[in-house]
Amino acid sequence: MKARLREEWEKRIVPHLMKRFGYKNCHQVPEIVKIVVNMGVGEAISDPKVLEAAMEDLAMITGQRPVARRARKSISQFKLRKGIPIGCKVTLRGDRMYEFFDRLVNVAIPRVRDFRGLSPNSFDGRGNYTFGVVEQTIFPEIEYDKVKAMLGMDITVVTSANTDEEAKELLSTLGMPFRTATS
Repeated sequence: MKARLREEWEKRIVPHLMKRFGYKNCHQVPEIVKIVVNMGVGEAISDPKVLEAAMEDLAMITGQRPVARRARKSISQFKLRKGIPIGCKVTLRGDRMYEFFDRLVNVAIPRVRDFRGLSPNSFDGRGNYTFGVVEQTIFPEIEYDKVKAMLGMDITVVTSANTDEEAKELLSTLGMPFRTATS
């Protein structure tokens, strides 16, 4: 069964973007390629159990087992050795990606306290959008009482758009709440 957002993209968003940017072929319309969710866990240097808890939380949020990320080089001031696991990441594609994006936009982001919208300036120039989430408890899958440490995460939405304008139009029609320029 297709994800709800994927069906909406095919039926409503593709014709809208074809009309808006004057595409002649439906294959020219940009789409979301993948979503990468990254959690850096600095406390894992002294307490490896924090990384295990972060991996469990990320697995519950995304529905996919995360990969542990290791330090690339040693930094003596931080007591960091090369090869020590200090973070985790998940790369989502296909229906699982659309399900996560749907939950992120419609459930998790509105739960952020004093939320006024995501910054429209976080595009990288090639149509990819990256933003940070301060704590993992905005996702309803996480039980607040069982959280051992408040951990943030970086979420990168990779699109096939050529320009930031096309990517912003794609993400805003999919429901991404961007901040408006009113004060």
